[in-house]
Amino acid sequence: MMIGSTRRLLLGGLASAALVPASGRAQPAAEPASFPARPVRILVPFPPGQAADVFARFLGEELSKRWPQRVFVENRAGGAGAIGMEAGAGAPPDGYTLVMGTSGTLGINPSVVPRLPYDAERDFAAVACMYTTPLVLVAHPGTGPRDLAAAIEAARQRPASLTYASAGPGTAQHMAMEMLAHRAGIQMVHVPYRGSGPAMADVLAGNVPLMMDSSVSALPHVQSGRVRALAVSGRERLPQIPSVPTVAELGMPDYEALGWAGIVAPAATPPALLRRINADVVAILRDPAVAARMAEMGGTPTPGTSEEFSAFIRAEIAKWRKVAQDARITLEG
Repeated sequence: MMIGSTRRLLLGGLASAALVPASGRAQPAAEPASFPARPVRILVPFPPGQAADVFARFLGEELSKRWPQRVFVENRAGGAGAIGMEAGAGAPPDGYTLVMGTSGTLGINPSVVPRLPYDAERDFAAVACMYTTPLVLVAHPGTGPRDLAAAIEAARQRPASLTYASAGPGTAQHMAMEMLAHRAGIQMVHVPYRGSGPAMADVLAGNVPLMMDSSVSALPHVQSGRVRALAVSGRERLPQIPSVPTVAELGMPDYEALGWAGIVAPAATPPALLRRINADVVAILRDPAVAARMAEMGGTPTPGTSEEFSAFIRAEIAKWRKVAQDARITLEG
């Protein structure tokens, strides 16, 4: 299940499954009972090996067990996910092209990428959220602060002197740190890298004292003692590191930043077909064996309706739009 306020959003059913149907696109006839009659593809807007790709392939394998046709993954990387999302938005709305949308492509990009070649709210219909994963604020055990309070105090004593690494401008790691800085009333210096791996390497070397990274990639370093975990970005503590408090517990009760991914379809996909696909995805996510496997992979399953996922996407867009405005974050390209 979703955690904290995110769970309440997903269970609220506040919006329709289609974020807003694209105008002028013909809606084909569909027979959900006979779907699929040919192979189905899941477009992933990132290279193979990233979290969204790993979970998409896992979902494709599980759907292939349920459906009479194979489900395969097609990677369309580039442009912070914009190339793959644009391809998905322009695909026929017949259920045979699904897209793995993420916190970056659907939640953050609309506010930080000028001239985005897709509209996250109008070009897609929400199908089902698949998983969420919190971030972990980590520090080098020698050069970094001992806890979140010490980090905030250091930034207040010497404004714009405390540096932090991220996987790149406009990523969830970057935006989560900017939201933390704004709510704490401090300034920190962003040191962007080309991916989470190089950023963490410099933190491990002691060249940069802080980083907010996904729990999937941060936990091995925390558990080995190579970095110190200061706080978790979700509403609940991580079971793998139960002694590490959440940011919300440490004085920012409304703070929550999650990585997530879910299935969306071209906006004019018939509602009956969306419900059919949603039902099968949700059944997979509610399987205890699947949930256990996803937990091993670092994700929390998030079964829910298309309407709940649509509401969640809208809330994420609004949240990150405010962060981008407060921090004046705009990316070129």
